[in-house]
Order: sequence, then C-alpha cells, then structure tokens
Amino acid sequence: MHARRRGRSESVRPFRKEAPPWANTDVAAIEKIIVDLRKEGLSTSQIGLILRDRHGVPDVRLITGKRISQILKEKEMEPEIPEDLRNLIAKALGLRKHMAENKNDLHNKRQLQLTESKVRRLAKYYTGTGRLPKDWSYKPESAEILLSR
Repeated sequence: MHARRRGRSESVRPFRKEAPPWANTDVAAIEKIIVDLRKEGLSTSQIGLILRDRHGVPDVRLITGKRISQILKEKEMEPEIPEDLRNLIAKALGLRKHMAENKNDLHNKRQLQLTESKVRRLAKYYTGTGRLPKDWSYKPESAEILLSR
C-alpha cells in the first residue's frame, strides 16, 4: 500500500476455473478437516497451507465453491477479529514494544505510523460492512488484551 509494489514474491497464482485432476475433491472431508484445524486454534491462512501441503488441496474455493472463511462462518467458527486486521495489530504491537526500548529509531517510528494507519483504515472497512461492531475502534493501549482472546 505505501511501498508502491506488489509484494514479496511479485508473482501471481496461475488462473484456473476448475480443480486439477490430481487434487483431493472430497468436499465433506475437506470441510471436516477445516473445522478440526480451526478447533486446534489455527488461522485461515494456516489451514490453507496445511490443506495444500498435507492433503493435496491446491485451492479450497475451486473444490468446495466457498472460501475457508465462508465455511467457518457457516459452522459458526468465524474468528472475532478478521485475520488480516489481527496480523496488523500484532505487527503494531511489536513495533510499539521496539519503540519503548529504542526511542530514537525514526524509521520504525514512521513504520508504526503507517501500520496503525492501515489498522484504522481496515477497521473502518470492517465496521462499515458489519464484520465488526459499529463502536469498535483500535486503541494501542488495549491491543494486547484484544489479541489474547
């Protein structure tokens, strides 16, 4: 967002409309694995990696027609805070701890400002779409308590 480039890999996944022939296509088994992994406390991205690496599922959406988060929402196992927002809050919390020890680190001070700006922008989006309560707001003082849930 602030760096004007794509990402670390700068690559794009191949376009597909249907699952490859070698893929595991048992929809009920995949949904059961997703639910079991969520009960273990794993995030949606971790669940996707495990499905890809251990169970031969290249893309859950191609096989089931739904995203992992949609499956979890149907089973009423959706996390309280969306994963991308949680990751940004964790990054901001780590930067705040670093800034407490290194007060003159101007580069990371700027990075903290950019990260917290992303958190606020994403929180505004999620409150507007109804994924978070309307009165939800990011407070750096209570971020650690928020992540411990």
